[in-house]
Amino acid sequence: MIRKTRAFKLAILALFIAFILIQNFVPLFGYIPIGPLSLTTIHITVIIAAIVLGPLPGGILGAVWGLLSLIRAFTAPTSPVEPLIFTNPLIAILPRILIAVAAAYLFIFLTKIRVKKAFAMMLAGLAGALTNTVLVLGMIYLFYRTPEVASAYGVANPSLIGGLLLTVIGTNGIPEAILAAIVTPVIALPLYNYIRKAD
Repeated sequence: MIRKTRAFKLAILALFIAFILIQNFVPLFGYIPIGPLSLTTIHITVIIAAIVLGPLPGGILGAVWGLLSLIRAFTAPTSPVEPLIFTNPLIAILPRILIAVAAAYLFIFLTKIRVKKAFAMMLAGLAGALTNTVLVLGMIYLFYRTPEVASAYGVANPSLIGGLLLTVIGTNGIPEAILAAIVTPVIALPLYNYIRKAD
């Protein structure tokens, strides 16, 4: 039964990876271009996987997304910013792994203190999305206040990047976090219950 359950969970992880691949390569599915930026929906898939499968499988899925982001930044960027920033593995991969870690462990903690699962999933979705936004934009601010990045963002002076990134949090980060908070429990709760029954 243990082997069967592990095989079942590996199959679910493989399905999540396939879905991440589709989101990366089907236009307007995983990334919605808005000027020099992209509104991302892929983080929701990573968050759901982390909640229903655990932090390690979620982290693996986040790493897959990060590697695909890295490859895409070199080969087929969807915005002017991508080839300047997401060719750095630290920015492309690490935040995507930590989305899963934050979401999974927050969900585990909240369920241990008897928070209702749906509400715990909502908070985990919110936390996972904000983890991605804060880490990516924070590292851009630390490492990429350059004229090239400023130009890609459409500002004249690199010193203005900090203010622009705060605007991005409002225009992209907050909507992505709200979307994750709404969608995560809708999909994750029935999947979580189904997988637990398979155990």
